[in-house]
Amino acid sequence: MTPTVLTPILDLLDLAGIALFALSGAVLAARLRQTFVTMAFFALVTGVGGGTVRDLLIRAPVFWIDDPWVAAVCLGTALIAWFTPVSWWEGKGFAYADGAGLAAYAVLGSAKALAYGIPPVPAALMGVITGCVGGIIRDVVAGRPSIIMSPELYVTPAALTSALSVAGMLAMAPLGLPGEIAWGLAFACGFALRSAAIRWEWGLPSYGGERAGSD
Repeated sequence: MTPTVLTPILDLLDLAGIALFALSGAVLAARLRQTFVTMAFFALVTGVGGGTVRDLLIRAPVFWIDDPWVAAVCLGTALIAWFTPVSWWEGKGFAYADGAGLAAYAVLGSAKALAYGIPPVPAALMGVITGCVGGIIRDVVAGRPSIIMSPELYVTPAALTSALSVAGMLAMAPLGLPGEIAWGLAFACGFALRSAAIRWEWGLPSYGGERAGSD
């Protein structure tokens, strides 16, 4: 029997995350002056890449194969990017939107993994994979350094969101409390950390950074 994973809230988070990540892929293709076919491809792989890897790892049906809305959302965001100036998507506003998508996907990925019987630590890692892998695939295909190769806080907010989501769900289940509380708190904390990193340019120290700075 296939686990029942999605609720109206997770459905909304799923489509929002797909749209935001797909848009980031399409906008990158626009910056590179690519064709619409390339733009649509970037939108698709960025939007569904993390969720596809997650579903393969947890041995679940790949989520977008039987869902008519997912590919349509990716194509729709590619159309939006094609008919709008790239300047609309510049600046920190778009980075904040991407951060919201990251947190949403981290919640969804960890919740789905738990629903499929994955233990807590791997389930939290599935949230990180769901939130980050699509962007990694996008950057690799584009031939540019991925954001995970910089000290900027990106994976860390996804990890915080996933860990809080899993911990909250496990703590609230015996009490009969709805998972929506854990999802909302996890999303808020992860998005707040990512927003702070964007606003104040927070980053993690690099290996050997202190020694390199003193040379």
